[in-house]
Amino acid sequence: MAKLILVIAGVFCLTGLHAQDNTPKYSNEFLNLGVDARAFGMGMSMTSHVQDVSAGYWNPAGLNHLQSDYQLELMHSAYFGGVANYDFGTFAARLNEESVLGVSVLRFAVDDIADTRLLFDANGGINYDNIQFFSAADYAVLFSYARNLSVLGGVSIGGNMKIIRRVVGDFADSWGFGLDFGVQKELSGWKFGFMGKDIFGTFNSWSMNEAELADIFTQTGNELYTRSVEITLPRVIIGASREFTFGEKFGLLTSLDLIATTDGKRNTLVKTDLVSLDPVFGLEFGYKHLAFLRGGIGQFQQIKDFDGSTSWSFQPNVGVGFKIQEVSIDYAFTDIADQSAGLYSHVFSVKVDFNVED
Repeated sequence: MAKLILVIAGVFCLTGLHAQDNTPKYSNEFLNLGVDARAFGMGMSMTSHVQDVSAGYWNPAGLNHLQSDYQLELMHSAYFGGVANYDFGTFAARLNEESVLGVSVLRFAVDDIADTRLLFDANGGINYDNIQFFSAADYAVLFSYARNLSVLGGVSIGGNMKIIRRVVGDFADSWGFGLDFGVQKELSGWKFGFMGKDIFGTFNSWSMNEAELADIFTQTGNELYTRSVEITLPRVIIGASREFTFGEKFGLLTSLDLIATTDGKRNTLVKTDLVSLDPVFGLEFGYKHLAFLRGGIGQFQQIKDFDGSTSWSFQPNVGVGFKIQEVSIDYAFTDIADQSAGLYSHVFSVKVDFNVED
């Protein structure tokens, strides 16, 4: 394990050295919004203990703990008062006792954006019929594979191969490709997790529509690059969790994740030019594994006020969940009382288990 971590760290450094000019901060950030209402309710602290179909996103190693032959999940969330919509769907199938296969699809989009470039006709008059509409949409497909290994007393590993498609109307589009790798290990009642996202850098090849954009760039005095490559630098998530039971009916799951990004100094709790660190905490109180109450905090940021002073903010989330036979229904409300700089959102998700009869 130590050798593996050293190799991955070396890859991070090499990627950063050779791709500094094409590595914008927050590249492909839509892939870090999170999925699953349960996870949102717990502040998105999932790396060490996730064990359902959403593990394809959080840590593919967790797919090894799938309790059914097949599992399906659908999620929807609206942002900015419904201006942007975020949808997620995932499906996992157990191949045998040692391995699981999964596929996940994400879409984050702002639809019906008005294109007003031709609002004024040749005579200088306003013609609303000339307004057209387009969408700015980000898509991702994750193909996940997980396997249990007998080494180190039993360890779960998993990986993602992801394909990214980003479209801005008829103006620009890109294709991207990347890899993730995850590990989970249980030791003395504790669960530990490691997730390396974009471990070799994720590459997005952008293509601009010169016919649509040339006039605008000429008028503004900017140079139009019809093709470019955007590189997403790696991020590492290390997590630990433990579950406590109270009698036969009640349980409490506690979880902590530490997120390390390598794309420059971010507004996080710990920030340097090389690495920024952001902790997230989560709790889940359960009753007979049928009803759940959740809470979590994360996204610690330093906010500058109007008087020039600075203060720290964080995002508190809450959620509830219910399991009715093979169906799990979860809800989360993010950013209680508008505590953080981010806007609140309602998140809903549904999971369904399918078992094959012998």
